[in-house]
Amino acid sequence: MSLLYVNENGATIGVEANKCVVQYRDGMKKMIPIESLEGITIMGQSHLTTKCAEECMCRGISVAYFSKGGKYFGRLMSTDHINVQRQRKQSALYDTDFAMKLGQKILSAKVKNQSVVLHRYEKSRELLLDEEQKMMRICKEKILNCSRIEEMIGFEGQAAKYYFQGLSKCIDRKFRFQGRSRRPPKDEFNSMISLGYSLLMNEVYCKIEMKGLNPYFGFIHRDAEKHPTLASDLMEEWRAVIVDATVMSMINGHEISKDQFYFDMNEPGCYITRDGLKIYLNKLERKFQTEIRYLKYTDYAVSFRRAILLQMERLTKAIEEGDADLYEPVIIR
Repeated sequence: MSLLYVNENGATIGVEANKCVVQYRDGMKKMIPIESLEGITIMGQSHLTTKCAEECMCRGISVAYFSKGGKYFGRLMSTDHINVQRQRKQSALYDTDFAMKLGQKILSAKVKNQSVVLHRYEKSRELLLDEEQKMMRICKEKILNCSRIEEMIGFEGQAAKYYFQGLSKCIDRKFRFQGRSRRPPKDEFNSMISLGYSLLMNEVYCKIEMKGLNPYFGFIHRDAEKHPTLASDLMEEWRAVIVDATVMSMINGHEISKDQFYFDMNEPGCYITRDGLKIYLNKLERKFQTEIRYLKYTDYAVSFRRAILLQMERLTKAIEEGDADLYEPVIIR
C-alpha cells in the first residue's frame, strides 16, 4: 500500500483508468494505481476532483488537508466504518477507572520512550545527561501513582521539559533550540517535529476511523472543541519513537540544512522550504515503513504503520470489554 503526498500549490488530483493522477502546474503527471492507495495528504492549495473524492470515499481512502506549514485543517470522511454501539461504549468510559488506567499506561510509556531516545543521542554525543534522565524517571513514577488525570498530564509535561532540554544538548550546534514551541514553531527543530506530529496524528486518526471509534472522544486529553482528543491520546507513545528520532537523525546526520528553512514575517515562525519538505516527507515515510519488533503480542516484525493499526485493534478490544489491562502501549528498548 502507498501514501500520496501532494505538497505543491496548483496541482489537480483526479482519477483516470483506475489510477489516481496528479497533474502539476508544470505539466508533469504522477500516477498511482488506486487499488494500492491507502491515503492522500494534501499540503497547500491543490484541488481534488469530485470524481476522485467519490472514489476515495467508496474505497475508504483517507484524504487529509494541511497548510504548507503543516497546520491540520480536516479530512474527507465516509460513513462506512462508523460503529455506533462501539462509540457508545467508548463515550461511557470517559472519566472512569478505565480512563485513569489507560492514561497511566500511555503516558508512562511515552516518558520511557523519550528516555530511551534521549539516551541514544547522549551516548552518540558522548554526553551524560544524568539530571534530565533522573527527573524523567521521577515524573514517570509520579504518573504511575497519580489519582487524577490532570495530575498525570502535569507530570508528563514536566518530563517533556527535561526531555527537550536534553535533546537540545545532543543536537547539532547549528540547530540548537530553546524548549518546545508550537504555534508558531520558533526554530528548525520545532518546525520539523510540529509537522511530523501533524502527520503522525493523521496516521492515528485514519486508524481510529477504520475501527469505528470516535476520534473526538478521548480519555487522557480533556474534551476540546474541534480537536480529535483520542488521536492525541494514542499518538503519545509514538511521538519520540517515530517523529523525534527521525528529526534528530536527519539533523545530526546532516541530511537537511538550515538553508532549507525560512522565517515568515507575515505568518511569524520558522517553516521548511519546498525542497526541505520533500526530503523530510521521504525520510518520514521510510520511517513509517520500517519494520520493528516492539509489540509484545506479535512474534514477527511489522512496520510502524501496521503497528499503529494493531495497537488500535487492541484498544478497540479493551473498550469492548471495558478493561484497560487489555491495552499494552509500545515501549522501545
